[in-house]
Amino acid sequence: MAFDRKLIRNGNGWALTINSTILGLLDVNPEVDMVKYTMEGDKLIITKSDKKVEKKITSK
Repeated sequence: MAFDRKLIRNGNGWALTINSTILGLLDVNPEVDMVKYTMEGDKLIITKSDKKVEKKITSK
């Protein structure tokens, strides 16, 4: 399975959007899960991380 995606400008860098179909295949909930990316040669590998998103504590 392969997908072509356009990079979008994000501040001084570039970002890759990941659609809900791919998130579902990775079993990633972006509200709580983090992803891990690694390089293998010229390939970017994105996997679900064991780490979770830290919730920010807001004071009232």
